[in-house]
Amino acid sequence: MADLLGSTRRTHHCGQLTKADAGTEVVLMGWIQRRRDHGGVIFIDLRDREGITQVVFNPEKNPTVHENAHGLRNEYVIGVRGTVEDRPDGMINPNLPTGAIEIAVHELKILNTAQTPPFQIEDTVDVSETIRLKNRHIDLRRNQLKENLITRHKTGTVVREYLNGLGFLDIETPVLTRSTPEGARDYLVPSRVNPGQFYALPQSPQLFKQLLMIAGFDRYYQIVKCFRDEDLRADRQPEFTQIDLEMSFVGEEDIMAVAEGMMAKVFKTIHGLDLPLPFPRMTYKEAMDRYGVDKPDIRFGLELRDVSDIVKASDFKVFADVVKKGGMVKSLNAKGCEGMSRKDIDDLTAFVAIYRAKGLAWIKVREDAWQSPIAKFFTDEEKQALTDRIQMAPGDLVFFVADQPGITNDALGNLRNHLGKKLSLIDEKLFNFLWVTHFPLMEYDEAEKRYQALHHPFTSPLEEDFERLESDPLGVISRAYDLVLNGSEIGGGSIRVHQRALQEKIFAALGLPREEYEEKFGFLLSALDSGAPPHGGMAFGFDRLVMILCGQQSIRDIIAFPKTQKAACLLTDAPSETSKKQLDELNLRIKPLAPQ
Repeated sequence: MADLLGSTRRTHHCGQLTKADAGTEVVLMGWIQRRRDHGGVIFIDLRDREGITQVVFNPEKNPTVHENAHGLRNEYVIGVRGTVEDRPDGMINPNLPTGAIEIAVHELKILNTAQTPPFQIEDTVDVSETIRLKNRHIDLRRNQLKENLITRHKTGTVVREYLNGLGFLDIETPVLTRSTPEGARDYLVPSRVNPGQFYALPQSPQLFKQLLMIAGFDRYYQIVKCFRDEDLRADRQPEFTQIDLEMSFVGEEDIMAVAEGMMAKVFKTIHGLDLPLPFPRMTYKEAMDRYGVDKPDIRFGLELRDVSDIVKASDFKVFADVVKKGGMVKSLNAKGCEGMSRKDIDDLTAFVAIYRAKGLAWIKVREDAWQSPIAKFFTDEEKQALTDRIQMAPGDLVFFVADQPGITNDALGNLRNHLGKKLSLIDEKLFNFLWVTHFPLMEYDEAEKRYQALHHPFTSPLEEDFERLESDPLGVISRAYDLVLNGSEIGGGSIRVHQRALQEKIFAALGLPREEYEEKFGFLLSALDSGAPPHGGMAFGFDRLVMILCGQQSIRDIIAFPKTQKAACLLTDAPSETSKKQLDELNLRIKPLAPQ
């Protein structure tokens, strides 16, 4: 038996053998998925990366090997030599690629034993995510996670082949760089050889890929790790992967065409789907008007309607006062939901409160009248106008939020998504892409009392808006674009600023003093002065894309070793404390935590 791992290696994977191999002597190696003892004959489902094969230990054919098989347990690692045989009539498993054959074993070697796993190696295992992540090396043996990672690999391969075929160059950019404002906190790395100074892990390769365009490389890409120290959720990780690309001498149409072709290639390869091209487009303003969010899920209706002009003079002071103060009143018509209970409505009111809405008004449309605490405040003319605008019909339940535009849109936009799932309005088999374009260049941060770039400060405005940067910065439209899939933003990019004067003008509009932007971005400004071509690009959320391709709800299920929502690795117990010696080498001192 020594030659099972000596001169004779395994001959096949566990998912390869078929009836055509009957009579062949084979060597298989893998893990025991399950063991069954049927009246003396022992059946083992042997598993490796490629699948499962049933192996049989028969006491009549080889009593010694059969005796040794009595000690086998789940997750033992074994090697077997045997002969491929057709399964008896009535014992064929049509759901298994190898279900028509089995291996009659005549040699067995136990390569390693295993402790009883903390949970069953099954796709439908009912165990907490904490236990799964603590034992991730075991969790990854489950077929679903294995298939997810294989899909991730295939997706990356397709992307590389596609971009290579279009003349893109895969060029690495630094992981240790300097801190620049990108919209989230940086992860900082202390420098031992430069005491008191820090590197930052990149939130994206944004500036480096622009420098590559200035250097004349024309087309660049990377499938690259990025880092953001931000609060996490199901589709975020502190370290994440993006498909990053940049192109010279292009406009929006060129970049969108490359992106659409890449998505078409990926979905054709992974799912066999022919995506309709080009993808539909919608301006940021239209998305906010109709859906309340800038990444709308267009697989279902429930569009929002602005009714501010109808209710601004009504006797319902809540609505009238909001409009008078510059706010807005919007509605959402849940068609046919008039039977929803008061408890359900209260739950939805609590839901919109998460998005800072102060309340959720409602009207149930009955055949003879409206049922609502607010119905008495509207005149017949106002009721008719609301009916026409919202397309109200008997059986409908209409919701209203009245607040500042940002809060109103955020609350109703997320309520729309929530109801889409709650009311089963979404066809989960659909993959609906959408370009959202013409974003505002800036937004006003009330907390910091200054303007901030909506995407990043290197995004170019529309040429006709250059002169409005000083007089009306909130009215400036950018050359930015996001790619949305089923309500998730899977990519975003822009045409970049390629002239120093314009870049300085944007920095000034953002309230950055000259000495500050020279200190942080002087290298970029110098590069722009050296002959920068017009250029632009995109970054795609690779993890989020693969999550959707795999039909998963969390990106943790498509990453081999993910972090928790507290940015911790339960498998390795990272992050962890470090030694005083290491801290001294880095000239760092840990400040004692205040008592809780």
